[in-house]
Parts: sequence; C-alpha cells; structure tokens
Amino acid sequence: MADETSVDLRKLQIYSVFVRNHTQEGTLKALEKDLPRIKALGTDFIWLLPINPIGKVARKGKLGSPYAIQDYRKVDPALGTWDDLVHLADQIHQSGMKLMIDIVYNHTSRDSVLLKDHPEWFLHDETGKLYNKNPEWSDVAELDYSNHDLWSYQIETLKQYAKIVDGFRCDVAPQVPLPFWLEARKEVAKTNPDTVWLAESTGGDYIREIRSKGFWISSDGEIYRAFDMAYDYDIDQDWHDYLSGKSTLADYVNVLNRQDVAYPYNYIKMRDLENHDNLRAHQLIQNENDLLNWTAFSEFQKGAMLVYAGQEYGVKHTPSLFEDDKIHWNTNLDFSGLIKKMHELKQDRIQVAGKYELTSQQNDIVQVQFSQKKEVRIGIFSLKSQSGVAKVKLEDGLYTNLIDGSDVKVKHGVIQINQNPVIIENR
Repeated sequence: MADETSVDLRKLQIYSVFVRNHTQEGTLKALEKDLPRIKALGTDFIWLLPINPIGKVARKGKLGSPYAIQDYRKVDPALGTWDDLVHLADQIHQSGMKLMIDIVYNHTSRDSVLLKDHPEWFLHDETGKLYNKNPEWSDVAELDYSNHDLWSYQIETLKQYAKIVDGFRCDVAPQVPLPFWLEARKEVAKTNPDTVWLAESTGGDYIREIRSKGFWISSDGEIYRAFDMAYDYDIDQDWHDYLSGKSTLADYVNVLNRQDVAYPYNYIKMRDLENHDNLRAHQLIQNENDLLNWTAFSEFQKGAMLVYAGQEYGVKHTPSLFEDDKIHWNTNLDFSGLIKKMHELKQDRIQVAGKYELTSQQNDIVQVQFSQKKEVRIGIFSLKSQSGVAKVKLEDGLYTNLIDGSDVKVKHGVIQINQNPVIIENR
C-alpha cells in the first residue's frame, strides 16, 4: 500500500455526480447551485464522473458513455468549458469541499485523439485489429502500456489536472499495470503532494478471467501499493449473495472481518450501497426500514463512504450512462439527516483507528464494535426489519443512542432491538 496513506481518509464522505443527469441543464455551471445542499450532507469530496468529450464511433445509446473518452485533455462541450471546470473547482474549495475527477486510463473511444495519432499505443490481435480484454466494451479501444511513450502522455495529463483538482478516481485501475500507477503517483506528487487516489478495484472472478487471457490485473493487495483507497468489490458478490438469501449474515460478517486482516494496517475501503455501475440501493432493498438500517450500517463500517447522487432520497431508478436520463429528486424518503449524523460520528478517532470487529446476531441483526483502550462504541443494525436482542460487552445501565438521542437500556448485557439502528458508547 502507499506508505504515506493516512488512516484519516477513513473519515471521508465522497459524493458522486454524473454531471449530465444531475441537473436539468446537465452542465458544470448548473451543478454549482447544488453545492450548499451537497456540503450539508457532510460531503468532503465531490467526485465527477468523466467530464471529457465522448466518442461517436461505436457509441452506445444516443449520447454515449462518458467512459468512452475522445480526448483526455478537453472538457465535453455539452458540459461546459475548461474555465467552467476551474470555476467549479474554486466554488467547491470555497465551500470547504474537495474535487475528485474520474480518470479512465484503460481505454479510449474508438475515435479518440490517441487512437488517431498513436495507434501503436493500443492493443491489437494477431491480425492487427483492435483487441479488447473485455469484449462487452465494444465502444472503446484498450490501451497497451508496454509502450512507455504512453506513460509520459498519461502522466503529463494527470499533472495538468492536479493543478486544479484534489483527487483521482481511477476507472478499471487493476487492468492498468501497477508500475504505471506507482510512477504516476510519484510524478503527480511533484505537482500536488496531497492528491488522493481511489482505485475502482475488482473481484476475484474478474481477476481470474483477465489473468487467464495473459494480461495484467491487480488484486486489492497489489493495488494498495499505489492507491490510498479501493472499492469494496472484493466482497461485492458476498453482499449480493446475502441480500438474495443465498448466504447467511454470518457468512457476510466473516468476509468483512477477514478484510481487516487481509490488508495493511492503513488500508482504506470505500464503502457504498450503490454507484453508477450498479442498481440503486432502494431497488435492491425495497423495504424502507431495511434501507434505513443498511444506510447507517454502511456508514458505520471501517472506511470512507460513497453517496451516489440521489441515494440520499432513496431514488430507485439508476440513470442510464448512455442517454439523457435526469435524476428525479422528488421522493417520499430523505436520509440526508442520517447521512450527515453518521458522517459526524465517523470523525471520531475511535472509528478511525480503533479495533474493529463485526458479529452476527439472531434475526439478521448485525453488531459492529469499535474499541480503543477502555472506550467502546457499538452499532447495532436490523438488516431485515426484525426485532430481537443483541448481546453487548457493556455494563448495565442507560445509554444514549448517538443517532437520534433516544434512551437505550442495557440489562444483563442485552439490548432490545426494535428495528431501528442503534449506536451507543461507554464514555
């Protein structure tokens, strides 16, 4: 892992914005008016999905995927100008937040500037045709990092952005060779030593598939050498198996506990319930009380937290990556207050550097405990809307639920759970 990564990054809340679909105007300028609301959620970083021009050749849908980039060094005219990006960055900074942009270095569009000027920088098969490791990505051409001239171009581009942004979310980061990322991190630090690096890491099945084709792909253990944070995709299938009833809560808790010993001490996982590549959490978790508990539970886990725009209102529809598909903000749910409160709790040292352990209780109730010296903070979450009891290692007495200020009674080392999330501590 990057030796200099600070565990304080576990305090972060990242808010993900797809500019095209976030506002009616779908521009960088229009996003500025939403900054106060985003900040009020407790947001530390705003992460923009790719803001570069989108290719037209082999385009999927009417507008195309922002991940099929035509020119890394320009801003999509549909979103605005380079000056608009600089102004937005200034406004984000003045709001007390930071800006992270999406970097898509595994591939470009099939009519990109790089493909036109440097076709030798791309993967080809034995017949000379463009070759994709992932054939489903038919709208892109994959880059070949065996050519070190490509490294220089890509790093220079990163340094250009590092003058105005504070972090990079790197798409399909494991498929880009680790030595490149190590060199990129070192060089970007000369421009902005405080740059935060987030890798879209991946799960075991996909790693096996790409390696079987003879290509580089990093596991999380490798990716942490260059990156500060990584996705939770190493246990994503375990999460879906639990949600669908294919496995038990105990199974899911086991893999979460295993993460804490599988990676270096200063590992940072980015926890999330949803993102632009997956179904909305409310689509997966229909019961609103379950969704409430999952929201609190995900925020209470060890690591940084991602909120995908619209998640705070329980939006069910996942915006298309390929069409004009605006977020419908008006719902009957609002988790904004909960998200803000959970972020406030995440700032406390016990949740940053304390001992972290999960246990499964009966009735699909999960307990998360942070401890540091004599201090203990415990979160209890009913993930399938069941009442029950939870055993806790606290003295009997009356405690305050740190989420809503209500009283919580511990008697004979047991708490009665009535489906609402509970967080208590012994201070």
